[in-house]
Amino acid sequence: MSKIYSDTMLEEVKKGEEKWSKELDNVLTQHPDRLSRFSSVSDHPINRIYTPDDVKDLDYEKDLGFPAQYPFTRGVQPSMYRGRLWTMRMFAGLGSARDTNRRFHLLVDEGQTGLSTAFDMPTLMGYDSDSPRARGECGKCGVAIDSLKDMEILFDGLPIDRITTSMTINPPAPVIWAMYIAMAEKRGINRGIIGGTIQNDMLKEFIAQKTFMCPPRPSMRLITDTVEFATKEVPRWNPISISGYHIREAGSTAVQELAFTLSDGITYVEAAMERGLDVDSFAPRLSFFFNSHLDFFEEIAKYRAARRMWARIMKERFKAKDPRSMWLRFHTQTAGCSLTAQQPYNNVIRTAIEALAAVLGGTQSLHTNSLDEVLAIPTEEAATIALRTQQIIAEESGVANTIDPLGGSFYVERLTKDMEEEAFEYIRKIDDMGGMVAAIERNYPQLEIADAAYKYQKQIDSKEKTVVGVNKYVTEEELPVEILQIEAELEENQIKWTNQIKDTRDNKKVKESLEKLGEATQGDDNLMYLIIDAVKEYATEQEICDVFRDAFGIYRDPGVY
Repeated sequence: MSKIYSDTMLEEVKKGEEKWSKELDNVLTQHPDRLSRFSSVSDHPINRIYTPDDVKDLDYEKDLGFPAQYPFTRGVQPSMYRGRLWTMRMFAGLGSARDTNRRFHLLVDEGQTGLSTAFDMPTLMGYDSDSPRARGECGKCGVAIDSLKDMEILFDGLPIDRITTSMTINPPAPVIWAMYIAMAEKRGINRGIIGGTIQNDMLKEFIAQKTFMCPPRPSMRLITDTVEFATKEVPRWNPISISGYHIREAGSTAVQELAFTLSDGITYVEAAMERGLDVDSFAPRLSFFFNSHLDFFEEIAKYRAARRMWARIMKERFKAKDPRSMWLRFHTQTAGCSLTAQQPYNNVIRTAIEALAAVLGGTQSLHTNSLDEVLAIPTEEAATIALRTQQIIAEESGVANTIDPLGGSFYVERLTKDMEEEAFEYIRKIDDMGGMVAAIERNYPQLEIADAAYKYQKQIDSKEKTVVGVNKYVTEEELPVEILQIEAELEENQIKWTNQIKDTRDNKKVKESLEKLGEATQGDDNLMYLIIDAVKEYATEQEICDVFRDAFGIYRDPGVY
């Protein structure tokens, strides 16, 4: 072990700190600290100052190294942003497929370098727009996708052979992905060429976001089918975006977000290896999705700890040989839960701080929330400001000119170390329970997040934590921003459109394809091939998801607190 700081130097630092402390005591009698206790957003205690003594055990080669070298603390690409900036991937989806297609074209024309699709609630839950369960929700929080026809319209005229697409979808992820593959092939684009990501992370749904279809164990079967299919058929696609974002949005601490996300990743790797896949055949295509909250340094430390932890997990636990299997590549979205309806223009500043933290933490792609996102689907003006935020950070701030500029900071390195140790302690507890599926069935992560969220809300209510415009610097105001409204007739038009497709397709072939899929659910065959066959016959999302509900059952949240 080669420590960065010698014992002699640390002794000198201690002497200097003692001298400074005596001077500080005199100052504090006249100018005491602003707060009785300083802590991060996650309530991690923050020292007055950090010195080499706080990182005295730091081993440069073992703990830091160089970019693209184990343990990847400083980044996964050799030149990071000096060679290529992060992908600016703005989340978009509103109303009909045609409406969202127009927004996609606008964002691409404005310089966006990757597409990211938001779906409406019925689509997220595996229901068509004509379902009684979908009433009043069509197109409200994203785009309505019922069939392959909608997918064809959604990406019409967009260069999907050159631009990557992310799709935030979970229970019906295999179906929506099958529609995308079928759409590409209808355009003459081979499935081996298309690139992108499906979120497809059901474990975090059971933990935090709560969009459900089937119980945890059959959900794992569907996810493993997608990993196997991507490995063999769609090599440029990331079949899972292992997501901490929604865990944090549900109220977790940064450490809980880190620990539960990596525990989910461990579970997916184990399932794929049990399927018979070699770890190095699929692990390079796994990706992650993190939140960027308001505590600037805590977030940067979280990303650095995540890379180091995942590298060690893959090398030591799963015996991966390919360095790319050890890379933690991640997308970041700024924190929706940090935005406020009060004084909404403050959200521009919040988003800029969070985006800067993500960049300094080494993200591979980034979505910046719009100032009005807490109120409604963003307007075009608000979405453009959010995109410009990234572009100004990239082109004007200078932070992309060097790699890991905060590496070596006593504060950042100590935070990184603390987060790694605390997150591994959570992972050990989950392992002792039998893994994440067993922990979810015991409601362990759900209760941990609920406790953290309750504690944070109490700190806001007592003004121990400040939220500008909410519990401090409050003003009386009329809402100063224009809200995007989704017209009521959208739902009626979408229902008519979906029914027209059902009336004009070959329903005999649809019935046959759904029966074959239902039979296959009782065996061990990979279901992705049959799902693609069904969507090509214009079977709808709900018709396919109903096959899964019939075969595997419907999950009901236990609702523990």
